[in-house]
Amino acid sequence: MTANETEMTRRVEVAASALSRLADDAQARFGGLTAEQLNWRPGPDRWSVAQCFDHLVKVQSDYLPALRRLADGTASPTLWERLSPFSGSFGTLLIRSLSPDNERKTKTIRKMQPSASDLDGRVIARFAGHQRELVAAIRALPAELDPRRVIVTSPLSPFVTYSLADALTILVVHGQRHFLQAERVLGAEGFPG
Repeated sequence: MTANETEMTRRVEVAASALSRLADDAQARFGGLTAEQLNWRPGPDRWSVAQCFDHLVKVQSDYLPALRRLADGTASPTLWERLSPFSGSFGTLLIRSLSPDNERKTKTIRKMQPSASDLDGRVIARFAGHQRELVAAIRALPAELDPRRVIVTSPLSPFVTYSLADALTILVVHGQRHFLQAERVLGAEGFPG
């Protein structure tokens, strides 16, 4: 096995394990909540538990086509992916800003806003199912890919590119960030018991 294959295999396993654990933890922690509890918001400008997980499904769904193209060998880097001098910087910036350790609020783009209306009580099960789909797409990535050299475009902006290694890390830290946000909702004053 080459160094690239070892690196890719390790990164896939780390991301897949973390995302699977996130699905299991979400079901254990939030799966028993009522629809009222899932949709309760601590304030008008704050998200409910359901909205946190609805947002993750929306964002992560947009990564699936690129992951599948990489897995089946039909991905072809765009001119910008080949030439962008900012790929390393964008990845590092996003990882830092989306990290659960970063307590600063981050605004999401309009198309990734969660539903403003009540979400049904199956949102956690939908999230867990979606995570399994995402994990399968990640595990299907070929070991011969160099995760530091393969560049992908953010599903949120055609100008933002980063390495596949950073994309896998972004998926994990973004999920962890919103899991913790959902946990804070449970502890907020006025949460329905």
